[in-house]
Amino acid sequence: MGRHVLLIEDEPNITEAMRFILARDGWTVSSHADGATAVNAVSRAKPDVVVLDVMLPGRSGYDILRDLRANPDTKALPVMMLTARGQVRDRERAESFGVSHFMTKPFSNREVLDTLNSLLGT
Repeated sequence: MGRHVLLIEDEPNITEAMRFILARDGWTVSSHADGATAVNAVSRAKPDVVVLDVMLPGRSGYDILRDLRANPDTKALPVMMLTARGQVRDRERAESFGVSHFMTKPFSNREVLDTLNSLLGT
């Protein structure tokens, strides 16, 4: 089973930190920073799991998640959403669109690795 993750995150510091953490653990890491073209990026990259920021330029993570769940090719794709906004209503909204896991920033390295490995069953 592959371990390719697509990070859809517009903060370069977070992208680079996650890239380092995941690559060190053996993941293949791709990244994308534009919400408007994120769904196409998922289709092109064909990742095993997506890490999706809620607040992106061009389009929200919620809208992207809704589109991924509406597409038969990505309906079952594991998606972990990240947000600096950890309000209950944010989590409930993500869950209503079919998020696999919802994580608030800041997060621990171990939490990210454990969650992504769990989403893939590894």
